[in-house]
Amino acid sequence: MLRRFLALGAFVLLAGCGGGGGGGSSSTGTGTTPPAAVQNYATVTVDQGPAGLGYTQDNVAYVSVTLCAPGSTTNCQTIDHVQVDTGSVGLRIIGSVLNASLLSALTSETDPTGNPVAECYQYVDGYVFGSVRQADFTIGGEKVSSMPVNVIGDTGVFSTVPSSCSSGGGTNEDTVPDFGANGIIGIGVTSTDCGTICESAGGESAAIYYDCPSSGCSTIIGRAANTTAPFQQLPNPVAAMSTDNNGSILMLPSAPAAGEVSMSGTLYFGIGTETNNGLGSTKIYTTTGSESANGPGLITATLNNQTLNESYIDSGTSLYTFVDTSIAACTESGLNGFYCPASPVTINPTIQGQNGVSTAVQIAIDNANTLFQNTTFTVLPGLGLNPNVAFPNTAYPSSFAFGLPFFYGRSVATAIEGRNAAGTAGPYFAF
Repeated sequence: MLRRFLALGAFVLLAGCGGGGGGGSSSTGTGTTPPAAVQNYATVTVDQGPAGLGYTQDNVAYVSVTLCAPGSTTNCQTIDHVQVDTGSVGLRIIGSVLNASLLSALTSETDPTGNPVAECYQYVDGYVFGSVRQADFTIGGEKVSSMPVNVIGDTGVFSTVPSSCSSGGGTNEDTVPDFGANGIIGIGVTSTDCGTICESAGGESAAIYYDCPSSGCSTIIGRAANTTAPFQQLPNPVAAMSTDNNGSILMLPSAPAAGEVSMSGTLYFGIGTETNNGLGSTKIYTTTGSESANGPGLITATLNNQTLNESYIDSGTSLYTFVDTSIAACTESGLNGFYCPASPVTINPTIQGQNGVSTAVQIAIDNANTLFQNTTFTVLPGLGLNPNVAFPNTAYPSSFAFGLPFFYGRSVATAIEGRNAAGTAGPYFAF
C-alpha cells in the first residue's frame, strides 16, 4: 500500500499497510470522551507532528505510548506522536527517540543460536530496518509485558541494512523527518505482522526477520506467530492485550470542509467488550484474511462503474487515493497527482465487504492547492490524489484508499482476524 511521499514541501502522505510538538486549537466531537472509570482508551490527536520534524504534517493521527525496560517501573519513557495505523501491524519506534538508558535495557530478541534478531519492513516507497527488542508496553490503561518492538535505525550490528532489505526499493526511513512520526502503532486486521508466511525462512512478506551475528545481519530466519509470550514476531499490540483484544475503534469528530488547525478523538481497545466500545447500529464489512493472495484487510469499492476489489480503509493513509479523470488535476508545481477541482466535487463510492454488505458513502473532494494555502491547518478532509498521475511508473492496484479523512465524523472499528468481536469473527471493518 501507498505510504509516503513529499509534495508541496511540507506535505507528507502516509499509509501503512506507515516527540513533542503539535498545537493549535482542537476540535472535539460528541462521544469522544469515555467514562472516567474505563481505561480501555487513549487520546488521539491530529496535529502538525513531532518536534524537529521540519515540516507540518497533514491528516496524521497520533497517540502517546509508554515503554519500560522489562520488569521495571522506573526505567520508562513516554513517546508522543506515534502514528495510528489500521493498515499495518506492530509497534515500531525510531531509535533516536529513545533515551540511552531505556534503549540499552530493552532486551534483544535472539534466534536459537543466541544471535540478536532484526526486522525489515517494506513500504511502497521505502523501508525501515532495525533491532527487535522486548519492552513493557502501555497505552491508555492497557499493558503488554515483554512485547517485541522494532527499533528503527538501531546502531551497532544493526547499522548495516541487508541488501535483501534495501533492494526492495525506496529510501531508508530511519529518522523522524523521513518517517514523519516518532513511531507507528500498527493495529490492523491481523494478529501478527507476518503470520504463517514468516514461520519459515524465505517467505515473501512485507516483514522479513534476520539473525544478526557480529558479522552483520544477512540470513533471513523464520519466526513463530504468537500473540502471547514467548513472542517472536511483532504482534498487533491490541491482539497481545490480556483483555479488550479483539480489535479497536477509532473515533474522530467531523471537520469543516476548509479544514482546521487540529483535532482530538479517541482510540478504544476492544469491540463489544466494555460499555464504551459497542458497535450499535453500524454495519460490518468483512475483509480478506491473511491467506488471501492479495493480502489481508481488503474490501471492494465501486466508483464510476469500476469495481475496485483491492480497496481498503486505512487511518495510516493521509487522503483519498483513487482514479477519476473527470476531476481536474492540479497544475501547480509540487502538486502532481493531487485533485484541484474549481469547486468541491462530490463522489459516491460504494463500499462492499467480503460478506456482501454494502453502502454508498458521500465524499467531497476539494482543491488541494486551496487547502494547502493555510499552512497552520493539519486537518484537510477533502484531500484526494490520482495515483496514476502521481506515480506513473508504478503499477497501482485496482483500489480506492479510504484514508484518515474517511474517519472524520465516523466511528470506525477494526476487528482482528480470528477474534470474535461483538458476535462476528474478524477480520472486518465496521462503521
